[in-house]
Amino acid sequence: MTRIYKSEAGGRALLEHYRQALETWPVPAERLRVPTREGETFVLASGPPDAPPLVLLHGSGANASMWRGDVPTWSRDFRTYAVDLVGEPGLSAPSRPALGSDAVALWLDDVMEGLGITGAAFVGTSLGGWTALDYAIRRPERVTRLALTCPGGVGRQKVGWMFKALLTRLFRRDGLRESATAVAGLDADRHRQALDAVVLTFTHFNPRRERLPVFADAALRALTMDILVIVGGRDAMFDSHQTARRVRACVPHATVRLLPEVGHAVFGQAEPIAAFLRA
Repeated sequence: MTRIYKSEAGGRALLEHYRQALETWPVPAERLRVPTREGETFVLASGPPDAPPLVLLHGSGANASMWRGDVPTWSRDFRTYAVDLVGEPGLSAPSRPALGSDAVALWLDDVMEGLGITGAAFVGTSLGGWTALDYAIRRPERVTRLALTCPGGVGRQKVGWMFKALLTRLFRRDGLRESATAVAGLDADRHRQALDAVVLTFTHFNPRRERLPVFADAALRALTMDILVIVGGRDAMFDSHQTARRVRACVPHATVRLLPEVGHAVFGQAEPIAAFLRA
């Protein structure tokens, strides 16, 4: 466990916090454990069992609990599967399949097979957005619709924020909180609960540090499913303006929304995404 956590005790503290968060899941849910080639994968399933499937993929340093505010809306019309990505601070295996290879897609193949679904709509954010987009490129027949918020792999991945964050942590007592506020674009008052969770996570968790592979124009042009991309104009992690430009140029049938005053963390989009998924 210490490979992805800074200590055994820190890992236990994070997992206990996550288990407590799962107790407040806002709709009835089934807790599933799916065997995969990367190890066991935890999935939280909500909504009518016979409804169309919707796979939710969270970002780096997160887990299925990030969808608590959205799942009441989405689970009305869909069978939602909130997947804990492997190698992240959730209840899935700590393995980290190689990015830029077919390893992530093969892992998702196993997840889909374990859930008994051959195709689904996907919602992904940040690293989860990269994962969903990678899967759509490699397995287009399995992705019916694709909704992405601040996805990696399209616009330039920024590194300047990392050095600022390190300096802030070194010279200020509340440096980690300030860094999280700046990087995620969270408001210290309105998003206090989310900010507390981010600070706790990165006190104990070692995130993946490699750059996300960038998808080629040709790969993006080959996408034919309906796509919605929502990005924040003040995203400190990815060049959201470049993301918007590339998607518009390479995937002209996609719907792209750039929210100029929003950072990397995009809130309040459950209804617009639901409308896109239902269309």
